[in-house]
Amino acid sequence: MLRCMARNELRPIIKLRSTAGTGYTYVTRKNRRNDPDRLTLRKYDPVVGRHVDFREER
Repeated sequence: MLRCMARNELRPIIKLRSTAGTGYTYVTRKNRRNDPDRLTLRKYDPVVGRHVDFREER
């Protein structure tokens, strides 16, 4: 049980929301040690049909 708890604390599940305002989200995990700040990734938004920035939502 302790092993699962430690993994979840180090790599929490986060939502990435599109900055294009479409409301489209991706769900992923991140490493808190490597990325302590909010994550921003450039990914494909199928609603607008192009790549846009996706920001971490808390």
